[in-house]
Amino acid sequence: MSLTFHWFLPTNGDSRHVVGGGHGTPVTAAGGDRPPTVGYLAQIARAAEDLGFTGALTPTGAWCEDAWLTTAMVSQHTERLKFLVAFRPGSVSPTLAAQMASTYQRLTGGRLLLNIVTGGESHEQRAYGDFLDKDARYVRTGEFLEIVRALWDGGTVDLEGSHLRVEGARLTRLPEPAPRIYFGGSSPIAGEVAARHSDVYLTWGEPPAQVAEKIAWVRSLAEEEGRTVRFGIRLHVITRDTSDQAWAEARRLLDGFDPGTVRAVQSGLARSESEGQRRMLALHGGSRDDLEVSPNLWAGIGLVRGGAGTALVGGHAEVAERIAEYHRLGIDEFVLSGYPHLEEAYWFGEGVLPLLRRRGLWTHPARTAAPEPAAQVPFASAGTR
Repeated sequence: MSLTFHWFLPTNGDSRHVVGGGHGTPVTAAGGDRPPTVGYLAQIARAAEDLGFTGALTPTGAWCEDAWLTTAMVSQHTERLKFLVAFRPGSVSPTLAAQMASTYQRLTGGRLLLNIVTGGESHEQRAYGDFLDKDARYVRTGEFLEIVRALWDGGTVDLEGSHLRVEGARLTRLPEPAPRIYFGGSSPIAGEVAARHSDVYLTWGEPPAQVAEKIAWVRSLAEEEGRTVRFGIRLHVITRDTSDQAWAEARRLLDGFDPGTVRAVQSGLARSESEGQRRMLALHGGSRDDLEVSPNLWAGIGLVRGGAGTALVGGHAEVAERIAEYHRLGIDEFVLSGYPHLEEAYWFGEGVLPLLRRRGLWTHPARTAAPEPAAQVPFASAGTR
């Protein structure tokens, strides 16, 4: 099966520098360099579509534009690209959310994917009127997905849960197809919800050994539920013609991190309730030293950004090899991004995807040409540093 690649729509703004934000931290000043207008986001989306990305992730939270509204607008400027809309259950009733998704599918030709985000920061949740604690939010997420999936299957739903209750809920028009559910989380209760309800379990970009442990954990839980789950990973990328060029770009980004901003962001993220965020912070410990935490895996982004904080850095062949390594562990979907998102989409799409195509690991979603023989492009180091 061909690997699936998604890009990212920076609805918090874009820049030639790292734009912070997420998990309760504010967007850094760089977020104003390229405001998230429909015109600019449509440029990124069209580039991703042409290059062969299947979809594009949009974040959720007070630090960015609303994902539903933004992607609905951008979808009108693309033809094939799907939109992986991050969505927090609890902000909208499950019946209305199921109806919104059904409408989205009809009006875009079936291009909605849903990234369910339970919400790791209670203070941010309270700003939206949600006063449940973290574990309760995960219980509610499970109830929400149980209702939504039953509605998409055409059933009439009566459910009285611990946090959600519906009577006689039914959709008059069903989504075609039902959106695929993406879900992540590193806490025990998150694993339970993922095993029962997700189609794709997403992890942030941890070193391969840690990713392998997560895959084994969720796969075992899913098997207990009689289900099979696909696995995906969320990473940034800095890929260039040579390794030296890629690491020079990583150093340029690092040099742009104001020490005061790093301290402020790390102080805020240290209070996060998210287990996944804790694991991201543990990779660098707030220090600029020893940021290559695994071959070609750089933790520098996480110094100023919440959430996904690691990047694959290297020559195109090196980055392709790291992707193949994650795939051997069981990862089939890659959700990628880079600063700035327009240019980095081309670096990856023109530099790395052809290597994966020639190895038979990827095919362009809109093209059916047979892959070139594997022997033509061996993976090897693309330079020294």
